[in-house]
Amino acid sequence: MNVKLVKKEELMQDLFKFSVESSEITQNAKPGQFLEIRVSDNIDPFLRRPISIYNTDKENNIIEFIFQIRGKGTKILAEKKEGDFIDVLGPLGNGTFEVEGKENVMIIGGGIGIFPLYELTKQLKNKSNTRVYLGFRNENYVVLEKEFQEIANSVIVTTDDGSYGNKGFAIEYMKKDILKNKPDIIYACGPLAMLKIIQELSITENIPCQISLEERMGCGIGACLGCAVKIIDGHDTKYGHVCKDGPVFWANQVEI
Repeated sequence: MNVKLVKKEELMQDLFKFSVESSEITQNAKPGQFLEIRVSDNIDPFLRRPISIYNTDKENNIIEFIFQIRGKGTKILAEKKEGDFIDVLGPLGNGTFEVEGKENVMIIGGGIGIFPLYELTKQLKNKSNTRVYLGFRNENYVVLEKEFQEIANSVIVTTDDGSYGNKGFAIEYMKKDILKNKPDIIYACGPLAMLKIIQELSITENIPCQISLEERMGCGIGACLGCAVKIIDGHDTKYGHVCKDGPVFWANQVEI
């Protein structure tokens, strides 16, 4: 569907937040889902770009997504102006974050992987004790700290070089807090190396964990087979697709 771009913000250099108007997408979106966005009216670039849903405003039928310029397609998208219409397919993804009945949770994100975690955190507000851990490369990449502080019980921000917040990796601080107060569940999104460590930690500590995988998804509906992932089913391993079966998976049921 064609949705209207009602607000465009540049959060930092080459990082944009778009607010678009769509009652259908907004009312049906769930935490962890994503959009497939056609960036140009021409055939080049041909493929849509998958971008996670950052926030939904159901009262005003506004849905927001954040993206970073990483190539030709996202550069074209960033040139859109308020009032323009954007061709969007969504909300997509059958694997979503499960939020019901979770009283004590930990949420961890790294880099641009923090964006799909905002809607999740917002839905847990006033329902659970929510501890958030956000990891960035350095102070120049820190974003949305205040927004998370407004909806979470606690927020720890880390930078690899210690130029802002706590020095080190977010996972290190989460590990320490697990020893003090073990959560009911962990939610995570970020670089693959980080997700592998969280996966191992959750299995070792016997903590349920959901991870959101980031992958290039050409179609978004499982037709192009470009985002295959190994899924563990009992003693068997089969292939699923991040776009159709995810992007959110239980950590003990996917090979990463």
